[in-house]
Parts: sequence; C-alpha cells; structure tokens
Amino acid sequence: MQNPPIFIGIDISKSTLDICLLEKEEARHYQIQNQTASIQSFFKKNMLKKSLICFENTGKYGWELINALSKLKLNFYQVNAFHLKRSIGLVRGKNDVVDAFRIAQFIQKNHKETPAYIPKGKEAERIQILLSKRSLLVRQRAQHKSLKKENRLLKSLGLPALDKQTDKIIALLNRQILEIENIIDKIIEQNEELLKNHNIVTSIPGVGKIVSWNMIVKTNGYSKISDPRKFACYAGIAPFSQKSGTSINKKARVSHLADKTIKKLLHMAAMRAIQLDNDLRNYYIRKVEQGKNKMAVINAIRNKIVHRMFAMVKNQKLYDFNLQMS
Repeated sequence: MQNPPIFIGIDISKSTLDICLLEKEEARHYQIQNQTASIQSFFKKNMLKKSLICFENTGKYGWELINALSKLKLNFYQVNAFHLKRSIGLVRGKNDVVDAFRIAQFIQKNHKETPAYIPKGKEAERIQILLSKRSLLVRQRAQHKSLKKENRLLKSLGLPALDKQTDKIIALLNRQILEIENIIDKIIEQNEELLKNHNIVTSIPGVGKIVSWNMIVKTNGYSKISDPRKFACYAGIAPFSQKSGTSINKKARVSHLADKTIKKLLHMAAMRAIQLDNDLRNYYIRKVEQGKNKMAVINAIRNKIVHRMFAMVKNQKLYDFNLQMS
C-alpha cells in the first residue's frame, strides 16, 4: 500500500514563506526566505516529490516560488485567495503559521477537484509582468493628474501650485508607459502565433491592444481557457439566475466574483464598439429601441465580443463586419 501524500500549505509574504507539512494529521512548520535558492534548497532537502503543494495567488510575491517549483518539476496548486477564504468557513484569529496550516488542510480536502497550476508560456509571463508594471504607472499618473486640479485651490490661497514639477512627473510617467508598451509590442512581434492572434482579436470593433494583451495573459495565449462561456464566467459577465422555492425569483444577474481588470476592459471595449459604425452598434440601437435595459444590452455585447474573440482565434479569421447578429 502506497504512503499517503504529504499536503503542503505555503503562506507567502514579501520576505518569507511559512510552510506547513501535513502528514497523517501531524503538522510540521518551517519558515524560509522567499528566494529561489532557499526554496529549491528546502524542497530538495526534504525530498517532497510525492507532495501536494498549495498556496494563494499573491501576485508578484509568489513569482519566486512558482519559478523554483517549476524548475524542480513539482506539481502545485495556486488558489484564488477569495476561494480559499470562502472554503475555510468561519474562523477566528490569523497569523502566518495558522494560514499555512489552513492552506494545507484546504488542499488535503479539495485536491481531487482543484486543477493543478499550468505554467504560463514565456511570452505570456513576460507580458503579465510588464502589464503589472504598466498598471502601477497608470495609477500613479492618474494621481498626479488629480493633483493638478488641487493646484487651483493652492493658487486661490496664495500658495505655490508646483505645476511645473507635476507636469514633469506626468511627462516622465508617460514616457515609461510608452516604453513598456513598445516592449510588449516587440514581444508579440517576435512570436508569429501571438502576432497573428493579436491582429485577429484587434480587428473586432472596440477591441484595442490593451484588451488583446490582457487576453493573452489571462488565457495563456488562448490555451488555458478555450471555452468562451467559461471565460465569460471568469470575467463576471455571465448572468446567473436567482431562484429558490417560491419566495425568491429575481432576474438573472452577473456575479461580483470576477476578475475585475478584464471585466473593466471588456466594458470599455463594448462602450467603444457602440460608438463605431458596425453591427455591434446596430445591435445595441435595435435592442434599446425594443425597450431592453441599456446595461443588459451592454453586457450582451461584452459576451458577444468574448465569444467572437475565441471563435476567430480558433478559426484564424479576421472579423467580418457584414456578419448579422441576432
């Protein structure tokens, strides 16, 4: 009879990793540095080939861990933090040691239903890192632009407005954002498949390069998620019914459990599409004239954009502007 696997929960912080090894209900705790060398040394030393490793998706703080585990060719699970929190149930107290133990318990109970982590392609991973940096710079630019409005109040109070310094910072941020975008363009241009899919997706009215770049990252080059319905659910644009017995019978609504970044981008794409002369705009006008709720129609257009992106990538065909929509 084979020995049961060791369930490993890892709580990630910026500098350290708290690791819980759960074996036959016995828990052992370790703490190591959040560095590739320390992670590889720990797992090589403990010979944990038959282990099931699980941790939260913590963004950039988990990059070292993912990189190290991938090099060691170990199977692991990266779980959405909200999913993990909901599955644990009612708990009291919180610290890194307890969190690592709870993550180990989670994978012990749910490893059969939880999909293992699929590493992103090299290009998709590089684009993801660059988009993360770009997002930070865009937020900083927005903050400095808002400062310019506050400068008007400073002037009225007889205080220096510091407009020149703010303009310099905004100009610097613009250059950095443009530099990142140029790097992403070069990454895509150097990959024939990504370039072809990028050109196909951006042929859809309202879909620009930012949407296309994020789709490459979220779908791992359209390999991780190939079903448009699943992606619509992931993006929070798929309506779900609200019914229970005879007392609850509400209209279908989209869930707030979604990737807010891609949802916002798809919304902007839909809003842009209905401003252009195309069949998506004709569909919007027709449905609104029939008395449909405007936001419901916008959400339908978001779904149509998603379905068309996946269908066009699958068939390797550019968008047909003469296609009639139902």
